[in-house]
Amino acid sequence: MHKTGDVVLGGLFEVHYTSVFPELSFTSEPNQPRCEGFDPPGFRHALTMAFAVDEINKNSNLLPNVTLGYSLYDNCASLGIGFRASLSLASGQEEQFILNEICVGAPPVLGIVGDVYSTFTIAMSSVTGLYKLPIVSYFATCSCLSDRQRFPSFFRTIPSDTFQVNSSSKQELEIYTGLLISDDDYGLHAARSFQTDLGPSGGGCLAYLEVLPWGDNPAELRRIVDVMKKSTARVVIVFAHESHMIDLMEEVVRQNVTGLQWMASEAWTTVAVLQTPHLMPYLGGTLSIAIRRGEIPGLREFMLQIRPDLHHNNSHGNNMVRFWEFTFQCRFAPPPAGWVEAGGALCTGQEDLHKVDSELLNVAEFRPEYNVYKAVYALAYALDNMLRCEPGRGPFSGNSCAHFQRLEPWQLLHYLQKVNFTTSFGDQVSFDENGNALPIYDVMNWQWLPDGQIKVQSVGEVKKSASKGEELTLDENKIFWNFEAKKPPQSVCSESCPPGTRMARKKGEPECCFDCIPCSEGKISNKTDSMECISCPEDFWSSPQRDHCVPKKTEFLSYHEPLGICLMTTSLLGTFICAVVLGIFTHHRSTPIVRANNSELSFLLLVSLKLCFLCSLLFIGRPRLWTCQLRHAAFGISFVLCVSCILVKTMVVLAVFKASKPGGGASLKWFGAVQQRGTVLVLTCIQAAICTAWLVSASPAPHKNTEYHNDKIIYECVVGSTVGFAVLLGYIGLLAILSFLLAFLARNLPDNFNEAKFITFSMLIFCAVWVAFVPAYINSPGKYADAVEVFAILASSFGLLVALFGPKCYIILLRPERNTKKAIMGRGTTK
Repeated sequence: MHKTGDVVLGGLFEVHYTSVFPELSFTSEPNQPRCEGFDPPGFRHALTMAFAVDEINKNSNLLPNVTLGYSLYDNCASLGIGFRASLSLASGQEEQFILNEICVGAPPVLGIVGDVYSTFTIAMSSVTGLYKLPIVSYFATCSCLSDRQRFPSFFRTIPSDTFQVNSSSKQELEIYTGLLISDDDYGLHAARSFQTDLGPSGGGCLAYLEVLPWGDNPAELRRIVDVMKKSTARVVIVFAHESHMIDLMEEVVRQNVTGLQWMASEAWTTVAVLQTPHLMPYLGGTLSIAIRRGEIPGLREFMLQIRPDLHHNNSHGNNMVRFWEFTFQCRFAPPPAGWVEAGGALCTGQEDLHKVDSELLNVAEFRPEYNVYKAVYALAYALDNMLRCEPGRGPFSGNSCAHFQRLEPWQLLHYLQKVNFTTSFGDQVSFDENGNALPIYDVMNWQWLPDGQIKVQSVGEVKKSASKGEELTLDENKIFWNFEAKKPPQSVCSESCPPGTRMARKKGEPECCFDCIPCSEGKISNKTDSMECISCPEDFWSSPQRDHCVPKKTEFLSYHEPLGICLMTTSLLGTFICAVVLGIFTHHRSTPIVRANNSELSFLLLVSLKLCFLCSLLFIGRPRLWTCQLRHAAFGISFVLCVSCILVKTMVVLAVFKASKPGGGASLKWFGAVQQRGTVLVLTCIQAAICTAWLVSASPAPHKNTEYHNDKIIYECVVGSTVGFAVLLGYIGLLAILSFLLAFLARNLPDNFNEAKFITFSMLIFCAVWVAFVPAYINSPGKYADAVEVFAILASSFGLLVALFGPKCYIILLRPERNTKKAIMGRGTTK
């Protein structure tokens, strides 16, 4: 399709969707390729460019005194044909471009609108870019075309796939999705962008990536649909062409694969052949990215006015004849052989376009046409700005301007980069440094209405502006979801990990496939989909659900627990018994059995035993600094006082026995009451000195022990100095052994009431208890160590109390006849 003009613009469109190439025998000149399969939308795109050029020529404000022409070619969906057409446009090697023999004047074309395919555009831009011939595509979306090094003269009025991929991923964040692509630059570059966007920072991941085959390949399609059916991904994004989707959906219907949420790229989002009742059970609810819809007033009227010219003298040429025959299902004379015989009609050229439902005239929503319209106007505004240049103020060398008689494509390229205008629809058109227009898409939804009708409804838009960046606007109330729940599908490989667990990637599977591993003890995760569990602070432990930290339970020998209550009761009972015994002895202090063997030592022994019982209370309750320091000092001094009294009493027994022998009276002289008190005092002061040195050098202190239990804090008193504690116990043990040995030697003395026997028995109990205490104490954890020590104190104290004072109380209270000096000394008979 051609129209002459002062300046000519080229165009490349898909008016036929297939081509047939002749066989090459290399024995004769080959025939030209044959284009077949008339494509009304492609022809409408070409007519849109023709309309835009005519509209510009009628506009006195744009390119005044300049007539635009056009030269439009059909690529027949073939790279070879489209590439040849682009070279013809660039070089002028067609008869309509021959101006004169010396090739002077304007170039064949100053700019080209097209092509429809990214792959075709890549091929032709690689060549035309060498000559700085501008190409403004209305449908080529491959992000690779934004490479200014490879394609310095490429522009487009459709957003690149980079923005389209971002828009698609924004609609379905954090999903497990499958991706189907075409085996060309369009699909492969889209896949590369998707793998980047749906990575760890994007929030989603790909379940599978499959390449749809070109042509008839049913085995491969069966394999791909089988992958889709077995996958748990409920969302499928398709970056492919109309022909791919037609073949794919045939196999989807054959295998009855329902329950998928389809996401359509702009290449097939408005394809009518897919919007049929047969396919809507599968494709209903499809969300798609559509080219921005625009209004082009007057375009429908322009197309209604065109008529075929059988002599091909009009600008629409042979394509109009093809369109007329396609629309009215007739043939111009001479018809093909057998056409009339088969009942076919003949075209007159006077048929009424108003009376047919032609796809060509379906102008309710201009989408690719709107991009064609903007591309033509972008070239026209750039040319207008170039021709309005003031001499001496131009952008070229020497501040020169372009000359109308010697226009060059590279000059138009300079102005095209800076073009900026607003369409009648209100959209701003300008190009960034990579030749991309300000991106904007409509978000469409394929709706299956209750009455069986199919509607492609706009439910939002996604656009990018210099001030606000990318914006996605969706009206979710308008979206039709083709699921029973009428809600968006849940498409995840693994459910979210709840608090208390962490995510563990499944080896060899996509990033969104993971297991939820419970946090170990002492660690928590307090949010969904935590990658790691965090440790609780030192004094805290994880809750049973592992979703928050709770204070650790504290454990010590408490007054409120049964064990503490029993030990405290026993301690107070022992103290009470000591007080009772002390009262009995005080009441009967003048009797021989109380006065025998120094009653003063007996009273002191009872007081020390009472202190021994009471000091055990310091081991019960929460350890504090003063209780830790006092408990062992009080325990050590009380027991040394007690054992010292027993030792002195034993020595007195031996001294009395020795004094009863001839010449032994001096022994009592040197071991009288004063010496006895002094001995007890000295022995006790030694223990006090040991305790003082221990407390000063390495004092016992409260300690939080977490070694026994991870989830508990054991409050205990550390001894500070193990040596000090050992010396304290060793000193008590030394006095106890010495008392035991002396009492053992005096056990067979001839008195009727031999106290040495009871001292021997009491010290035997004492030593046995404390010998057993050491290993039991070492192996008892936490509060049980304190309980063992309290038990040892109480057991040894009761042993001394019962062994030493039990027989005497028995005589005082129950056998008073034995409480005489004669009975005690063995000089009377008692029963």
